[in-house]
Amino acid sequence: WTPDSPSLSLSLLGSWAQAVLTQPSSVSGSLGQRVSITCSGSSSNIGSYNVGWYQQVPGSGLRTVIYGTSSRASGVPDRFSGSKSGNTATLTISSLQAEDEADYFCVAYDSSSSIV
Repeated sequence: WTPDSPSLSLSLLGSWAQAVLTQPSSVSGSLGQRVSITCSGSSSNIGSYNVGWYQQVPGSGLRTVIYGTSSRASGVPDRFSGSKSGNTATLTISSLQAEDEADYFCVAYDSSSSIV
């Protein structure tokens, strides 16, 4: 991102090797815009379990954004929210900021925190 380029691109990564959860390859938005990232699966993963969303800025470690489908992790701005409808989970950024440019991915997991 540069000051003369106010559009951001968010790269989205599949959740695990079998790629049973599907995300669009990228989502772009302008600063201040509402952006939604979807993660689609099936009744055997997203439909039945919790969903976590993770953010990775190049050169930085992995950061938990959302856990338990809709709970924000500590220190995560309230512009981030998570939801689920049927077999699709959604991460929404209500007002896109420059620092939100990153890789995002979703994981479905059960109550014992085992990835499914």
